[in-house]
Amino acid sequence: MLRLRGLARRAQEADGAAPAEACVRAWGRPCGGCRCCCARLGAAAAPERWGSLRRAAASSAPWHATARSRGGGPTRPSTASTLVAFNMVVEVPRWSNAKMEIATKEPLNPIKQDIKRGKLRYVANIFPHKGYIWNYGALPQTWEDPHHKDNDTGCCGDNDPIDVCEIGTKVHSPGEIIQVKVLGVLALIDEGETDWKIIAISVDDQEAQKIHDIDDVKKYKPGYLEATADWFRLYKVPDDKPENQFAFNGEFKDKDFAVEVIESTHKYWKALLHKKADGGAIKCMNALVHDSPFCCSEEDARLIVQSAPPPMSGDSGSTEVDMWHFLNK
Repeated sequence: MLRLRGLARRAQEADGAAPAEACVRAWGRPCGGCRCCCARLGAAAAPERWGSLRRAAASSAPWHATARSRGGGPTRPSTASTLVAFNMVVEVPRWSNAKMEIATKEPLNPIKQDIKRGKLRYVANIFPHKGYIWNYGALPQTWEDPHHKDNDTGCCGDNDPIDVCEIGTKVHSPGEIIQVKVLGVLALIDEGETDWKIIAISVDDQEAQKIHDIDDVKKYKPGYLEATADWFRLYKVPDDKPENQFAFNGEFKDKDFAVEVIESTHKYWKALLHKKADGGAIKCMNALVHDSPFCCSEEDARLIVQSAPPPMSGDSGSTEVDMWHFLNK
């Protein structure tokens, strides 16, 4: 099987993708038209067998070097369309269970499946849900500072980029960068940390023209917000952990509030990238933020990409993804 860089280069050439948009997907099957290609990584039943989505082009990294939007900041037309759009890095497709996430403590921050106690992590299916109930991902160039106590939640950040739940009709692929319209936000308190969940919809979605704010979600997708709050409240219970809590009594805040949260986390990210905040073990290496002391050469980044493990065969299935958990709610 080809190495990651060969697969990504072929996908790039076939689809005309810009190098920074090429990625490698961890399913071992063609992606069917998206700007990524597939590989299965590691060896079966071993901690080293992790699914990794690593940028094929050394000139980018999904967290630090992906622009916030096509223009570098939020898109705000002067009309009354109320569109506020940002770029989103897709980590997890809707209905899937593998806990894929940006690896913040690895060089170039690849998207990979999380491991806990030597096992690949999957989210549980809590009846009536199957896996993640939205396309799940993150907003690049944001950071929830673990040293900053939020005035509204009373808790510090969770040390990650801000999360996004994309509620459109299409199932997206890991590693895709899509532009989303911000609609609102939910303030999850996860094990004592602030963990904002942005609610958004792809600007290209067939329903995006009629959904502009959190109240429109209630109108056109009845039950979706309630299911979202229920999902986040209970998703750790099958792992013998307590239910999560929410700020604002679980109320979804509107688009304007959400944009304020995004802007504040962008400021924290800028401080992180310029060594004005303590990032601990976080890796800020990238080849595009040229005024950052963490900026590296494209050649150095390319060598990291080329050092990724070669694809290996192995059973990627888990019985967890077929189980349903029935909880007293």
